[in-house]
Amino acid sequence: MKNKVALITGGGSGIGKAIALRFAASGAIVHILDQKPEAAEATATTITAAGGNAEAHTCDVSNQGQVATIIGHIGSARPIGILVNNAGIGLVGSIENTTEEDFDRLFRVNVKGVYNGMYATVPHMKAHGGGVILNMASIVASVGIPSRFAYSMTKGAVLTMTLSVATDYLSCNIRCNCISPARIHTPFVDDYLKKNYPGNEEAMFDKLAKTQPIGRMGTPEEVANLAHYLCSEQATFITGCDFPIDGGFTKLRP
Repeated sequence: MKNKVALITGGGSGIGKAIALRFAASGAIVHILDQKPEAAEATATTITAAGGNAEAHTCDVSNQGQVATIIGHIGSARPIGILVNNAGIGLVGSIENTTEEDFDRLFRVNVKGVYNGMYATVPHMKAHGGGVILNMASIVASVGIPSRFAYSMTKGAVLTMTLSVATDYLSCNIRCNCISPARIHTPFVDDYLKKNYPGNEEAMFDKLAKTQPIGRMGTPEEVANLAHYLCSEQATFITGCDFPIDGGFTKLRP
């Protein structure tokens, strides 16, 4: 990835941060787009302190104008080679306790955010000979999970948007794939347990970890390694694919 420009949404923490660090270690020029400026700056600082090249941008991915302005600014300096649409939010609930406000909020970030990133980047990639897009889906796009109605809806949309863009831009040398993680140990998981199971976090963490047949949650770094491969020159024959990284959850559950 030497000197390739890579945009990573939600790169301030969790999986996005791990992807940013992995790409930078491989020589990429990393642009971190995150709605939390302090988180984006912290990731960029970590990269530059290690000798890498990174820049932080405060960005609400649900705001098309904001996304277009930032991506246009980045692209005016150097061709964008990689876009990772990682920013996303979660919600626990069935259809009966998913409010319209909740539904719209998840749609704006998880669906429209991915659309906005690709909408702004695809024309640029077309004009510069191609590129790679990687979207963050989830195993819930393919497997039924209790109390994940709205979240599953959004990740199903990410999967099908991936297939559509991969199909439409084959002749433009734009590859588009997605990754579908199972439970990954991120700050989101810790915050969820602290909020919903105060005093019982350790037991619940162990219970959630064991829902993966492999017996544990994945790490952000493991997802980042897969992302690095799919966005590298080693994966030039891969497009229109969804890659589960799930500890056997989708295929090996009893």
